[in-house]
Amino acid sequence: MRKLISLALSLLLLLAAAAPLASAEALSEDIVILYTNDVHTYIDGALSYDVIAGVKKELQKQYEHVLLVDAGDHIQGTAYGSMDKGETIIKLMNAAGYDLATLGNHEFDYGMEGCIAVREWAEFPYVSCNFYNEEFFERKDNVLESYKLFECGDVTVALIGITTPESFTKSTPAYFQDESGAYIYGIAGGDNGEKLQADVQAAIDFATAAGAEVVIALGHLGDDPASMPWTSEETIAHVAGLDAFIDGHSHNTVKGKEIAGKDGNPVLLTQTGEYFDRIGMMVIDAETGAITTDFIELVELTEMTKDDEGNEVENVIGYELAGELYTGEKWVSDADVAAIKDAWIASVDEQLGAVIGSTALTLDNYDADGNRLVRSTETNTGDFAADALYWLFDDMGLDVDVAIMNGGGVRNKAVTGEISYKVCKTIHTFGNIACLQTITGQQLLDALEWGARFAGGEKENGGFLQVSGITYRIDASYPESTVADDKGVWVSGPTAGYRVLDVMVYNKETGAYEPLDLAASYNLAGYNYTLRDLGDGFAMFDGAVNVLDYVMEDYMVLANYVQAFEGGVVEAGNSPLKAKYPGMLVDYGTTAGSGRIEIAAITK
Repeated sequence: MRKLISLALSLLLLLAAAAPLASAEALSEDIVILYTNDVHTYIDGALSYDVIAGVKKELQKQYEHVLLVDAGDHIQGTAYGSMDKGETIIKLMNAAGYDLATLGNHEFDYGMEGCIAVREWAEFPYVSCNFYNEEFFERKDNVLESYKLFECGDVTVALIGITTPESFTKSTPAYFQDESGAYIYGIAGGDNGEKLQADVQAAIDFATAAGAEVVIALGHLGDDPASMPWTSEETIAHVAGLDAFIDGHSHNTVKGKEIAGKDGNPVLLTQTGEYFDRIGMMVIDAETGAITTDFIELVELTEMTKDDEGNEVENVIGYELAGELYTGEKWVSDADVAAIKDAWIASVDEQLGAVIGSTALTLDNYDADGNRLVRSTETNTGDFAADALYWLFDDMGLDVDVAIMNGGGVRNKAVTGEISYKVCKTIHTFGNIACLQTITGQQLLDALEWGARFAGGEKENGGFLQVSGITYRIDASYPESTVADDKGVWVSGPTAGYRVLDVMVYNKETGAYEPLDLAASYNLAGYNYTLRDLGDGFAMFDGAVNVLDYVMEDYMVLANYVQAFEGGVVEAGNSPLKAKYPGMLVDYGTTAGSGRIEIAAITK
């Protein structure tokens, strides 16, 4: 009897223990994919990797299958990336629980060895269907797997990686070559995008044959016309079998846009913008296969208080996350990820936090509507950066005639107030090194023409040249006709005449600007990215004579220039260059710059 009673009690206890489990709400079988793109190491905002880690954990309480992926450009952009070449960023992504990533063009910014190191640090795989090894102009095996399959209950999801062919020029061609200049890596593109599209189609077909029922591209292509013919929209239109495309590269905000594929079926295109402004959330209905996308965005919580003078002031007291598809807690932050992030931010801030100057001006690259200018027209930050290069070599007692700064290398938004080394690193984030070369006037004209090939239109161009020591005019109504190879590298000057006109070079002896002499020699200051490594496709400098190479890192060039101002105070026209050469055109007073570049209105 005692045994029977004991057995009965044991059964009751087991049933009681099991009751909460039986009544708990089952997790949804729908599949969630969280996604980011173009974070560019902006980890010090309220929305960062610690939050995305918390979001993933919150969603795992509601959904059986939650993935976290990134569409590229995550290891470069601020000092938090460049100070250790992305190692801590990868630690943060590991800790946040990333499941997959693809290579953006800026994953190559620390050289091919740096790109390999990043992939070795990562505890998640990288995928790319069009990045391959090359030998004697012949394509070999792909460097990475083209796709990864995820078994999500009864549904198999394939994520296909795609890397922009612009990586050759928006990174550095030399990184893809051996010491003799022969290409040992390739990224399929094609003059009309056909090679890129063929690789994507092949990856779709292989993934489908392997059992994928949902096929999603994880691409770093972008929808900017400047990236044609390799944009995400063009790729979608020329392949069949895609269900969605998680995009990056163009920094645009696309919650969900349907693009017809080659088979006529709609493909949902999405991109989160830039700099951790938001997190993407894609939900795949496990029963119907329907795909929806949404953003998880930061909302400030404020309250009205009164200041010492009795005026009402709105203060931020916290944050919450909002999104139609996101139903988690108001605010989540993973403590372990936050600890890694906070320690690294403190370390970098300590290393670069020393204040070296100040300005009451606003050095900027954006207009009042938030449109980026530095890649299509002159800005005061572009002038400042080019002048810093000119000053570096002039102050060393070297003969320098011209300095150029590619617009894509000037990364800051508004800079005002105290200037520290860290602020200089927000302007120049790449760690490029200053060089001085002797070139001909013809090479300089070709470089200006190459940089101006999209000026006056709707396309941005990271190779647009900000300048010091010269002025020039661009006739944007004149057709662009420079010749490039299939990798987007300059081959020859325009076939239909130059858009760049009236190039004038400052003569230090006369104190006046004088016409460019195409047959004369000039000493040109710039960075190794443009002058030595042919970044942005500036191959016209190949073979130029080096005067002095690898002198100083870019952000230190800026810091050196700031410290040359009296008391480190940067004003509109108090440049040490202006003091030494009164005839030079120097005015940092407005975002529009000093008036060194004139762009004629485009005619249609």
